[in-house]
Amino acid sequence: MDDHHGHHDMGGEPGGGPIDQTGHDYALWEKRVDALLMLLSNPSRALVRVDELRRGIESIGPSAYEELTYYERWITSISNVLIERGVYTSDELGRKMAEIETREESAR
Repeated sequence: MDDHHGHHDMGGEPGGGPIDQTGHDYALWEKRVDALLMLLSNPSRALVRVDELRRGIESIGPSAYEELTYYERWITSISNVLIERGVYTSDELGRKMAEIETREESAR
């Protein structure tokens, strides 16, 4: 890959083999991420624009970009945009994630 491409821009580069084009069922959390983006990008709210989502995905570092799934990249970008807009802080997000993790652990 040359210096003119970001790590996310694979166009024209050799791939890792054939692409699996079979459909799959989406996990509940993936459906929720999609719904969340639809709600946040609705013109009446305009909290996340599609160009912001793309910018956020493209700004994910190379190793994280390769490790994250499609919807993990989306939620990472959405979270970062909402932090940039001041909807919540990274501390608030961290506390909420810890609360959810504790709740899930106690439910096991």
